[in-house]
Amino acid sequence: MKLLLTGARLIDPSQNLDSRLDIFIENGKIAKIGTNLIKASKSRDTDKITKIIDLPGMIIVPGLIDMHTHLREPGYEYKETIASGAAAAVAGGFTSIACMPNTLPVNDSRSVTEFIIRKAAEVSLAHVYPIGAISINSAGSQLTEFWDLKEAGIVALSDDGRPVMDAALMRRALEYAHSLQLPVISHCEDINLSASGLMNEGYFSTILGLRGIPSIAEDIIVARDILIAEYTRTALHIAHVSTTGSVRLIREAKKRGVKVTAETAPHYFTLTDESLQSYDTHLKVNPPLRSEQDVKAVKEGLADGTIDVIACDHAPHGRTDKEVEFEYAANGISGLETSLALSLNLVQDKTLNWPELIAKMTVHPARILNLPKGTLKEGADADVTVIDPLRQWTVDVQSFRSRGKNSPFDGRAMRGKAILTIVGGEIKYDDR
Repeated sequence: MKLLLTGARLIDPSQNLDSRLDIFIENGKIAKIGTNLIKASKSRDTDKITKIIDLPGMIIVPGLIDMHTHLREPGYEYKETIASGAAAAVAGGFTSIACMPNTLPVNDSRSVTEFIIRKAAEVSLAHVYPIGAISINSAGSQLTEFWDLKEAGIVALSDDGRPVMDAALMRRALEYAHSLQLPVISHCEDINLSASGLMNEGYFSTILGLRGIPSIAEDIIVARDILIAEYTRTALHIAHVSTTGSVRLIREAKKRGVKVTAETAPHYFTLTDESLQSYDTHLKVNPPLRSEQDVKAVKEGLADGTIDVIACDHAPHGRTDKEVEFEYAANGISGLETSLALSLNLVQDKTLNWPELIAKMTVHPARILNLPKGTLKEGADADVTVIDPLRQWTVDVQSFRSRGKNSPFDGRAMRGKAILTIVGGEIKYDDR
């Protein structure tokens, strides 16, 4: 079937487009973008019927990309499967997701990478791009076989969930990955400083009686890895930025010409450690929710381009992982289905404009991961997200497609939602 999307505002940062335009999709590709394409679509071959979708008031963007998700399979299917994670992705407007390697077994071998790719193809919802482990079993002792993993299909390397504490190993990883044009994604946490911590160290950790994690636990590894990248003249991507210090260090490094990029997650510009007064384990994340000052710094980093990407760090868990004492609860938020709406608040409060926001969720992650995605150029894959910017809805975790119902946003009123997700020219999610 051929599709014609008409009547909407089209935003494509990859082409500096922001205008009322039609988009014609044929054979899984973007065939044409322009005005008044109804006649053009009817004049083409008639072997397939053109389905015309009128979208007044809507916004058409390249298919959203989340470069930091946890799909849990293999090994933790009770938390999430590739099928349920991909279903959550398209429901959230994401046509492409990159999944971290902290599965069981860890994705440190060709066989696990190929398993993920095969399962994603069987599901046939969102594109799933595996990220391989930097070190064997993510133990931080010995590098994995980068070339073998790349040949199997990984798009980046990370020990996310665990930091690479050995600076020499991190140096070798950056140099080896650079020769293969594979990005390295750093989980920045000095475990000697964060050990046994449960929340951000500060006023609220003191009054709540919970062990604190100081912001310098993140800042020190950010500084270290930036210096290693600068010394080796290689590229570095920093995951889930949450502190004022990290934002400052990344900003200064970019000014010096260091090839560093960074991401943050919606909860780091939406929530503060003050909310933990409820002792709600759904608010327990790593890095932890920080102070109001840190939230302000993260938003400033998004506004001035210091932080390149918004990635939700989708971390689904079962009830048995979260419905326990705070000390024993797992870290993470199931975020794919709330990420877009939370990010749209940045437009509503004028931190970002529409093209800037969409760039951080499409073209920037595509560029960092070297993906042929994040664009609506003619001839590109027809991965398209349609957003209703005024849709009022309330988060209901029981309606999540993800198996992970662990969200602190349950019951929260939202404004703005993906209503149509098209992957490879096929409608995978429709909530018009």
